[in-house]
Amino acid sequence: MGAPTFGDMLVAAGGERGRLCVGIDPHASLLDAWGLPDTVDGLRTFALTCVEAFAGEVALVKPQVAFFERFGSAGFAVLEETLAALRESGTLTVADAKRGDIGSTMAGYAAAWLQPGSPLEADAVTLTPYLGVGSLDPAIVLAAEHGKGVFVMAANSNPEAEAFQSAPLGEPSEAAPTVAQYMVDECAGYNAPARDGASVGHVGVVVGATVVKPPALSELNGCVLMPGVGAQGATFADADRLAGSSAHVVFPSVSRSVLQAGPNVDNLRKQVRELRKQQNDAG
Repeated sequence: MGAPTFGDMLVAAGGERGRLCVGIDPHASLLDAWGLPDTVDGLRTFALTCVEAFAGEVALVKPQVAFFERFGSAGFAVLEETLAALRESGTLTVADAKRGDIGSTMAGYAAAWLQPGSPLEADAVTLTPYLGVGSLDPAIVLAAEHGKGVFVMAANSNPEAEAFQSAPLGEPSEAAPTVAQYMVDECAGYNAPARDGASVGHVGVVVGATVVKPPALSELNGCVLMPGVGAQGATFADADRLAGSSAHVVFPSVSRSVLQAGPNVDNLRKQVRELRKQQNDAG
């Protein structure tokens, strides 16, 4: 067997620290709830408090890029510091950037988030596939070269997305896949070589835990980010139901249900451990 894939590393981290992805979402209302100003200084305090609380404690940490980007270059500098600190701690990260484009532009996004040594280097990045999954090749290929991963939007939890993503692709029939299933199946194709090598592939998907008509995940052979647990109303039992036989590669993504316990680091860690216990009990 060759070097471990991103999927292998994330599954191993899940086995050690629990299958949770915890977000760093420094939006204005949370900064205020933590008694912090809605400034770059407040952003930095929030982000580095999260690093202290989550580093080595959870399998995957997901900074929401938008909440850093709104501060411009100074916000990106904080994000760079946050990603570097998590990397130094040995904690896997996914930059929630939802990038998607074609050709050299997609290659530029890929280099920004996945090239080793880049200021914004993360272990994985979220991608939007609605220019075609093949348009994401520059990121998928670069990720494979460097032991990184990607998570492709497939079945999102917001109502607008579900109405579209659960629609049949092509002429309606029993054989027609939904848009979401098509995305999952396309990603599965990239992961097939890893299956042959008894590894978990590096191309994951995002599937909301609140989705009424979820895509089948059994053939993906990649990891699944599953938002919607907690503040959006889904439970860990819902996540396990959607995961089916693929539960070991499904990582519920939680943000508000953890971050509301801040700004105290010990309280944030306690909340993570409580959610991990709930997840274990549900399984």
